[in-house]
Amino acid sequence: MKITVKTLANKDAGSIDLNDDVFAVEIRQDILHRMIRYQLNKRQAGTHKTKDISEVSGTGKKPFKQKGTGSARRGTNRAPHHVGGARMFGPVVRSHATEMPKRERALALKIALSAKAAEGKLVVIDSAATAKPKTKEMVATLKAMNIKSAVFVTGPEMEVNFALSTRNIPLIDVLSSDGANVYDILRRDTLVLTKDAVDALTTRLAAA
Repeated sequence: MKITVKTLANKDAGSIDLNDDVFAVEIRQDILHRMIRYQLNKRQAGTHKTKDISEVSGTGKKPFKQKGTGSARRGTNRAPHHVGGARMFGPVVRSHATEMPKRERALALKIALSAKAAEGKLVVIDSAATAKPKTKEMVATLKAMNIKSAVFVTGPEMEVNFALSTRNIPLIDVLSSDGANVYDILRRDTLVLTKDAVDALTTRLAAA
């Protein structure tokens, strides 16, 4: 697959061949769904916690004698059905992470890249670098490129001025090729790759 390379000034800068094993695989929604659930599950903190009966503050003494009071028998004031009592079977600190084979995770990323290419929402630029960190200038640049919602994927090393120029722009994300992932690619409308990112992703995924 051949695609035109653009500059940040929205001018042509040649073309590049995209590896079909990475950018033209079969689109499978089930794999994308599983991958997004995998990422979001792994992201959850799992720090929610309620107190069970052994952790609730209060005495362990029997409140009143078993018989003769006219009240229902009671062994503790810390029981779940009493005000201020424990909560039974409540959430505990745990990991929400689920498992997904490494080969399927790699396939999911290839599918996400291929989906953007198939939709015509994949843009390749020669580089993502600016002389100085100016958000106002970057807003004008993106407007000229007709980009409103996008994730930029650079090479392994992210250019500092470009990252600073884009970090306060809504709906614009910047990732290194090592941080490229399915969720961030699909949550934005346009995927913008640098030539270095194309090389890095192809090396990373072609044999996966």
